[in-house]
Amino acid sequence: MSKLQSVAWTLSGFGDEIDPDPAVQIAVLKALGASHIEVRSAWGTNVVDLDDEQLNTLAALLTREGMAVSAVASPIGKVDVALDADLEVARLRRIIRVAHALQTPNIRVFSFFRAAGVPVESIRDDVMTRMRLLADLAEKEGVVLLHENEKDIYGDTPERVLDLVESVGSPALRLAWDNANFVQVGVKPFTDGYAMLRPYLDYLQVKDAVAATGAVVPAGQGDGELRETLTALRDDGYTGYASLEPHLATQHELGGFSGPTAFGEAGRAFAGLLADIGVTTK
Repeated sequence: MSKLQSVAWTLSGFGDEIDPDPAVQIAVLKALGASHIEVRSAWGTNVVDLDDEQLNTLAALLTREGMAVSAVASPIGKVDVALDADLEVARLRRIIRVAHALQTPNIRVFSFFRAAGVPVESIRDDVMTRMRLLADLAEKEGVVLLHENEKDIYGDTPERVLDLVESVGSPALRLAWDNANFVQVGVKPFTDGYAMLRPYLDYLQVKDAVAATGAVVPAGQGDGELRETLTALRDDGYTGYASLEPHLATQHELGGFSGPTAFGEAGRAFAGLLADIGVTTK
């Protein structure tokens, strides 16, 4: 890369990994140099359950603080595929209302869990049907669904993520890339998946993990091939979001938590990696 080139990505982060209070979330993110926030919950309430008063209060706070929203981190598709497809479509309608109120087109989604003992291949058709319904609604409403490669959903390996995005074939279904989640299902993220998925990659979620244990660690301290991934993104012209999702204190089915101190540690680790490869954040 020429030294004259300047590459800048937009820094964001999962606010509720810092604190339940959006005011604290914003303060910590600003201290790390972030201009955006990824909204998963506020005051302990998930985005799918925010009422109009909460939503208006949150939108006003963000506007007052000059903090924009990179994405709404929804739980859509983080349910058993055996549930009625219409339930997730209805939940997505509620999430779209949140995205519009917070002035972001981006909504994170997943591609469904399955019951214990159910082979992943057996749910493929049901997953595709549901993702197509969700994508159809997203297209109509002018939003983009960003599929995250969460472990134990249909799209948790590069091959199945590719199958998903190409089979649905919608401009409203793109990818949020998570190195740590790939590590947790035995994948070497950059080596095994980057080239095949890069054409669909619109959003970067920043966390790392140790292959032997699955433990989540700050960026660059695990086996997630973060440096290789970030360097490749730099070189092929990525100019999108980088959203901190450290998961350094606790992890559970619907998300994780770090607290302000660990979140700051994660932010500084990521900043160090970016400085090494000549990428700045804004």
